[in-house]
Amino acid sequence: MADVIMVLNAGSSSIKFSAFDVEGKALELVTRGQVEGLFSSPHFVAFDAQGEKTGENAWGEGARLEHADAIAYLGAFLRGHGVGHRLIGVGHRLIGVGHRVVHGGAHFTKPVLTNAHVLDELDKLTPLAPLHQPHNLKPIRIIAERNPGLPQVACFDTAFHADQAPLAQAFALPESITKNGVRRYGFHGLSYEYIASTLPDIAPDAARGRTVVAHLGNGASLCAIHAGRSVASTMGFTAVDGLMMGTRCGNLDPGVILYLLDELGMNAREIEDLLYRRSGLLGVSGISGDMRALLASSDERARFAIDLYVYRIGRELGSMSAALQGLDAVVFTAGIGEHSKEIRQRVCEQAAWWGIELDAKANESGGPRISTASSKVSAWAIPTNEELMIARHALALIEGARA
Repeated sequence: MADVIMVLNAGSSSIKFSAFDVEGKALELVTRGQVEGLFSSPHFVAFDAQGEKTGENAWGEGARLEHADAIAYLGAFLRGHGVGHRLIGVGHRLIGVGHRVVHGGAHFTKPVLTNAHVLDELDKLTPLAPLHQPHNLKPIRIIAERNPGLPQVACFDTAFHADQAPLAQAFALPESITKNGVRRYGFHGLSYEYIASTLPDIAPDAARGRTVVAHLGNGASLCAIHAGRSVASTMGFTAVDGLMMGTRCGNLDPGVILYLLDELGMNAREIEDLLYRRSGLLGVSGISGDMRALLASSDERARFAIDLYVYRIGRELGSMSAALQGLDAVVFTAGIGEHSKEIRQRVCEQAAWWGIELDAKANESGGPRISTASSKVSAWAIPTNEELMIARHALALIEGARA
């Protein structure tokens, strides 16, 4: 009977899942998918390791699923495909679940096996990530209630950045405020950790040197990495900071917030909605927060949104390079970084002053190396795999607890 590690990434209205077969110390993907639109139009889809669809269901417009309902449906689907808890199911045994948790705060700087105390402590971090933390923790509690003996591991998006120097983490605010945890944390850490783990095999010089990784998806950030360790990140106290994103504004003068409060009469929740859901590519273009739609559009607003997106990456690339005191390599990853040859090309062309020489043919084919052999600074396109990173952490902790 083969052991399986499940990975869950729960949001406010969706649960993404992956299952990995444990073969010795290796992890092989068995299935992946998601339940999305939980409170409006729930839709489930699953794929096998080759990308072939293995299951799909829709509950219809206006239907509503709670997270507990979605997890129950997911469990039934997996048991029907031979993945179950302990002796439930045929051919596989679920030995643990790994969860993406956005915020670990100052205390949780490594993945951790969860229990009631850990969950209570993570709950206290909700004010630092109110849009993410409660939803990340909900499935852990649901599974613990239904399967109390099943090990669960929380993996944190902030953990990879925890060893940054105090100067890189500090805001210029009074200690009476910063002592409450108001500092730069950085996010997308599981993605950056995965890239750092795979770079030695793909680009050894970049792995040893000063590299900026561009995680460009619906959420976007840059991370300055030196010899595999995080030095600085564009995201700070929250995941709305730094780069312009799909629907998030990125860097914003704090005075704008005061203006919205005083002159436009907006309250905190309205401002939150504006900064997280109505800004970024969507807000600037007025069309879409999806880069694919904007690249396909001839509308001037779409072109301006893309121009601003690339410009902001260029500005922040300079900041990350300054933190590294130089630059040896740039790595593109996540949805846009991995799949948009046009964005990679424009960012590299804008950074030509650093010595990046783009190899147009390599960029067209998706890399992994997309710069010329003579390029002073190398450029790469490398797929990230946060789910596999979580599965690795979960397996290590579960096996360690068994030993």
